[in-house]
Amino acid sequence: MNFSRLFILRPVGTTLMAAGLFLAGIVAYAVLPVASLPAIDFPAIQVSASRPGADPETMASSVAAPLERRLGTIAGVSELTSTSSLGSTRITLVFDMAHKVDSAARDVQAALNAAATDLPGDLPTLPSFRKFNPNSAPIIIYALTSDTMSGSDMYDAADSVLVQRLSQVEGVAEVSVSGSDQPAVRVQTDPQRIANMGLSLEQVRLAIANANARGPIGAFEGNVQSETIGVSDQISDPADYANILIKGKSGVMVRLGDVANVSAGVRNVRSSASFNGKPAVILQITKQADANVLATVDRIKALMPELQKFVPAGLDISVLSDRTLTIRASVREIQKTLIISILLVMLVVMVFMQGTTAILAAGVTVPLALTGTFAAMWLVGFTVDNLSLMAITISVGFVVDDAIVIIENIYRNLEKGLAPLQAALVGARQIGFTVVSISLSLIAAFVPLLFADGVVGKILREFSLTLTFAILLSTFVSLSVTPMIVGQLMKAGALHSAPNRVARSVDAVMGRLVGVYRGSLLPILHHPWLAGLATALTIALTVYLFVQSPKGLFPQDDTGLMFGSTEASPDISYPAMLVLQKQAAEIVRSDPAVESVASFIGASGPFSGTVNQGRLIISVKLALLKTTPSTDIIARLRPKLAKLNGINTYINPSLDIRVGGRSGKSTYQFTLWDPDITELEATVPRVVEALRKLPGMTDVNTDRDQGGLQANLVIDRAAASRLGVVIPGSLRRASTTLGTVASSSVISGSHNVN
Repeated sequence: MNFSRLFILRPVGTTLMAAGLFLAGIVAYAVLPVASLPAIDFPAIQVSASRPGADPETMASSVAAPLERRLGTIAGVSELTSTSSLGSTRITLVFDMAHKVDSAARDVQAALNAAATDLPGDLPTLPSFRKFNPNSAPIIIYALTSDTMSGSDMYDAADSVLVQRLSQVEGVAEVSVSGSDQPAVRVQTDPQRIANMGLSLEQVRLAIANANARGPIGAFEGNVQSETIGVSDQISDPADYANILIKGKSGVMVRLGDVANVSAGVRNVRSSASFNGKPAVILQITKQADANVLATVDRIKALMPELQKFVPAGLDISVLSDRTLTIRASVREIQKTLIISILLVMLVVMVFMQGTTAILAAGVTVPLALTGTFAAMWLVGFTVDNLSLMAITISVGFVVDDAIVIIENIYRNLEKGLAPLQAALVGARQIGFTVVSISLSLIAAFVPLLFADGVVGKILREFSLTLTFAILLSTFVSLSVTPMIVGQLMKAGALHSAPNRVARSVDAVMGRLVGVYRGSLLPILHHPWLAGLATALTIALTVYLFVQSPKGLFPQDDTGLMFGSTEASPDISYPAMLVLQKQAAEIVRSDPAVESVASFIGASGPFSGTVNQGRLIISVKLALLKTTPSTDIIARLRPKLAKLNGINTYINPSLDIRVGGRSGKSTYQFTLWDPDITELEATVPRVVEALRKLPGMTDVNTDRDQGGLQANLVIDRAAASRLGVVIPGSLRRASTTLGTVASSSVISGSHNVN
């Protein structure tokens, strides 16, 4: 069977097929998503629950444990971790990569419904969950600052205007706001005054709720007309709250302002952010897994001028980080490399292939195979990234080989005296099986990568499949278009024309190279043991170099963006943490290579944390990246930050590949498990200290906060019963003196239970 026969005898159809393949590839390249690396979508879900006032151990035992028992029964869960802090619990579930996140969300909802009966009855809200991708980093970060607006006003403008519109942009997955919070009226009660008035906190709460309730009132219906009843029952001014009346002892009415301090504020007073030293609100925007990062950012930037019209005039919007700048530069460099590779291959073909027809037949394989590869990438959902472009660049050397083999065999038949068309038919039939065998042998080298599991398999699968597509398409083009061009365009007697000067020069150089090769081959043929010795030495050297070479999951990239984490004592106050955080941010900002710094404490969104933990987002000047990599900047900042007493700062470059649902303050992390929390608390500090003594280890830390001060109330239940005090209600009643029913002690406890 001669596969090439139909294409050789149908030159018009073959030409149209080649043109269609080329155009399809051009269109596919234009619509392919662009990213730095292949899209890796980890199906992960984060469950959040709150119980205000509960200590970490209570949260872990009463909230996290019941939820984990139910969530742990879901099929496909590969990682289940929880973090409990004061009043809140966060549980992260990571599923197998083959699991669909939508089906996982349904399973999680069912588990939460089943766990509702096991949870405490005083939870303000039921546990909630959200889908997220641990590997998804912000593609663009905006900083909102103002010289005239407060943090709550900036947050309100961002949350009510910017977030809603930006979330509607095609390709955007999530827009989160960090820094400050929504405006609120804060009521700070005076327990002594409340006790003197014979009130309880529950009475105060009910009075506020009843005075600010908004509900349906009803309507008047008549024979001719109906009227809806409306009451101005919602208040927003602190002065109105201060005038709320509460019925006290003996029917005496008490104003809320007499027993509490009422002021305008925000919902979370222990949350703040800054940008280059100025109070700020930060917007972090992430993209959907299959979205084109360049097109998405372009759409966001095009929309921002319009959104600027709908926010207050005093609000300045600055770009803190734009991930597409380095992606564009990286893709542009790969594209240049690809063009250079194509030109070099074509130059070699022109030098060694004599005749315009042979050059055209071999050269047409390159653009057709590469554009066809783009079309195949679009069909299977790949992206244009560093790995896929690198695979295409490597394939340039492969795709022309099959065509050269076909052309050489056709020329061999021409030299026997056959006509060009007959030589193409015979030559393609003779060598077709060999060309297919060569291509399959090349593809076989990538088969193990196609079946690799995990993150490495996900990354390398796109690389290997892209190479496979290029090889298969080059084989197809070599067996169809190449012999058609030679058979239809080659003129009879073209082989008998005199060689030109370039051909004679090439033949002379090749003759000398063959002579050198013959001279080096003779000693090996006369002394076979030399070949065995060279082989053994090569294998030994390869093994030695493999052992000595540094190893890692993926090469460290430098995107010009760094993330920092700060950590102080677990019992530090918010004002003290604010001062230390500001000092750390100023030290980082003073480095000449740093463009801008954003700082967070207790912020909401993906950078959330407790009061003693902060976050830093550091943008590096892109013009200095080539001469000053991020690792050098971190090494320069580390000793300066170490001199800052009371706070530890850890900085790491932003990574395109992040594994696991639990983020850490360093590049690598491992988990200690123990069913006995007391033993775990005693073991963790010893392990951390031992790791810090190892050579080459830096930024060793733990996400378990230990050593903070904690007040422990030991209830004298007999005295409480004698006085008629109900427990735990006694802890909320200021009319009972705690000193008569409890003894107070300070113990060293855990701030976070992980």
